[in-house]
Amino acid sequence: MVAFPFYDAGAIEALNAQADTLLKLFAARGYTREEPSVLQPADIFLDRSGEEIRRRTFTLTDPSGRELCLRPDLTIPICKHAVDTKASYPARLCYNGIVFRYQPNRPHRPVQFFQAGVELLGLLDSAAGEEEILSLTFEAARAAGLGDFDLRFGDLALFGALVDALELPPHWRQRLKRHFWRTGYVETLLQRLGQGPKAIPSRSEIEAQLDAQSAAPPAGRTRAEVIARALDRAAEATALRPDPAIVGVITKLFGISGHAQDAAAHIRALVRPAGIGVGAPMAAMDARLKTITALGVDPARVRFTAHFGRNMEYYTGFVFELWSRDKEGPVEIAGGGRYDTLMETLGAKKLVTAIGCALRTERMLVARRFLEGA
Repeated sequence: MVAFPFYDAGAIEALNAQADTLLKLFAARGYTREEPSVLQPADIFLDRSGEEIRRRTFTLTDPSGRELCLRPDLTIPICKHAVDTKASYPARLCYNGIVFRYQPNRPHRPVQFFQAGVELLGLLDSAAGEEEILSLTFEAARAAGLGDFDLRFGDLALFGALVDALELPPHWRQRLKRHFWRTGYVETLLQRLGQGPKAIPSRSEIEAQLDAQSAAPPAGRTRAEVIARALDRAAEATALRPDPAIVGVITKLFGISGHAQDAAAHIRALVRPAGIGVGAPMAAMDARLKTITALGVDPARVRFTAHFGRNMEYYTGFVFELWSRDKEGPVEIAGGGRYDTLMETLGAKKLVTAIGCALRTERMLVARRFLEGA
C-alpha cells in the first residue's frame, strides 16, 4: 500500500464490482444509500470522535474562517443528516465512499480509502439490532469472498457497570468511561484513584511546574485561571476515596482477553467475590455468543477483549471487528458497534439507539486475492 493511492482501470473495475455486490446486499435488507459531502464542518468530528480521530483528521479553513475537514468517517455525517431532517425511525441507511485519515508513524498507509457500511438508527430492541448488524456484516464479508474470518468483540457497558460501582462524582465516572479506549490513560487514572488521598500541591508548586513547562496558557485562559483550576482539581482528587477492591477488579478486567467462552467465565469469577452487579452485560454477552454461533461463525474463532473500544469516543456498548489476512499478516476488514448517545450529541431531542458497521473494501479485495493465491 502507498500513502497516495492511484486507481488504474483494473482497480476501479474491481472496486466498482465489489461495491455493486455490497450495495445490492444492503438494499435487499432494506438499507437506503446516502452520500454525505466529502468536505464537512470540522467540529462535528473533533468534538465527538475522540483524540485518536482528532489527530488523524485533515482540517482546513475556508475564506470566511470556518474550520472544515475532509470526512474521516461516514457515520457522523449520516447521523447528523438523520437528526437535521427529522428522519423516521427505525432508519436503515448505507453508504460507499472515500474517507480521509492521516496515518501517524505509518507513512506507507494510504491517507484515503474506500469504506462501505450500514447504520441502523432507532431500533428499540437492542438485541435484535445487534443480530441484524452482525448478520449483515458476516453476509457482506462472505459475499466479498471472505467467509474465513476471525471475530473480536468487546463491551463498554461491562466496564461502565464496574465504574458505576465506584463511589465517585458523576463527572469522574463519565471521565473514565469517555477515555476507556485510551490504553494506558484509564489505567493511570485508576492507579491514582487506588492509591488513595494525596496532599494538595501548593500554589507555588503548581507555578513552578508551569515555569518548568515553559508553555503558554491554553487559549482563553490566564495563568491565574490555570493555577486556580489545577488547585480545584487537585483538591477534588484528594477527596476521592473509591473502594480499592473495586478498582482492583477493574484493573484486572483489562487483562482479560481470549476465546469468548473462557473470557466470560473469567469475568464472572473476577467480579463474584466483589459482589459487583454485572448481570445485564453478561447476559447480553451470552446472547451474543449464541447469535454469533447461529450465524455460522466457529466459536473457536471468536475472541473477547475486555479493554477494547475501537478508538472512538462515541461508542457506548457492544463493539466488534472482523479480521482476515493479507501478505503482511492479520488485517482488519470490518468493524462497528453500538453508539446510543451520538444522536443526542448531534441535536436529537431524545435518545435514538444506534448501531452500525464499516467495511474496509480495499483491504477486503487485497485479502481475498491473497487467500485465493495462498
